[in-house]
Amino acid sequence: MNRRTLLALAAGTAMVAFAGTAAAAWPTRPITLIVPWGAGGGTDATARVIGSLLEKELGQPVNVVNRTGGSGVVGHTAIATAAPDGYTLGIMTVEINMMHWQGLTQLTHQSYTPVAIYNNDPAGVQVATDAPYKTIKDLLDAVKASPGKLKSSGTGQGGIWHLAIAGMLKGAGIEPNAAPWVPSQGAASGLQDMVAGGVQIVPCSIPEARAMLDAGKVRSLAIMDSKRNPAYPDVPTLKEATGIDWNMAAWRAVVGPKGLPKEVMDRLLPALKKAHESKEFRDFMAKQGFGLLWSEGAEATAFLTKSNEDLGAVMKAVGLAKTN
Repeated sequence: MNRRTLLALAAGTAMVAFAGTAAAAWPTRPITLIVPWGAGGGTDATARVIGSLLEKELGQPVNVVNRTGGSGVVGHTAIATAAPDGYTLGIMTVEINMMHWQGLTQLTHQSYTPVAIYNNDPAGVQVATDAPYKTIKDLLDAVKASPGKLKSSGTGQGGIWHLAIAGMLKGAGIEPNAAPWVPSQGAASGLQDMVAGGVQIVPCSIPEARAMLDAGKVRSLAIMDSKRNPAYPDVPTLKEATGIDWNMAAWRAVVGPKGLPKEVMDRLLPALKKAHESKEFRDFMAKQGFGLLWSEGAEATAFLTKSNEDLGAVMKAVGLAKTN
């Protein structure tokens, strides 16, 4: 083999090596993971576990940054407007499919590159243990018989749990405002108010109600999901108990700005899936009571689209939608 052939082979090998290195180069520096909600909350907690696991897989620091304000608008905007280079990612939450209907932003789930949905916490319908309603049908019959008498709470006006009960009532053929909403700082304060007798219904996720459920202070009558919660197998789904086909859940997804490069996705998606399947992540989620979900690609897009349509319909029904 002459010298010219050897040089050509060497050059070709170098080019292949360079191309492989370029494709596999990301990440070469720290990654920022934006959380649109405050430190200490569920979204923040799950993001920090995901960040630490991604660090191990990607070999670069993943810095979780809380960008709060505007009912989630500030953080979601920061994710959407970042450079689509893979160095700014974020946690998108169900509120992205609510904010634009309220006229708070023009952003929708289509403003991002979804990597995967990793968590889904369906709404349960909670009442106080000493309440006379033993089944969800009992509760719906009471609301229908005396519109306005039974009050509900668990988040701010127009929040996810407000829409959960409004959609359930709409599905039952009852005026969505028949169980007037009392705004609160969250499920915890709503549940405390219910136990004290201030409100009668709190539609919130099982993880949020878990402590009071386990303490015997509240009872869950149904869950707005297609399947029962393994931790509370005696609680029927809403459809099982009433025939109402209405599911509502708070969900979380890892996303990037729109236009995230294929070479980034090719590295990021497997790393995230490995983190999601790890014992550390699953133990954490189980301990906190968070629901596991893995949805990527076309399946994730369909999930997000349906979530947006369902939320828009119920927001229009209760007069909370300001846009079409």
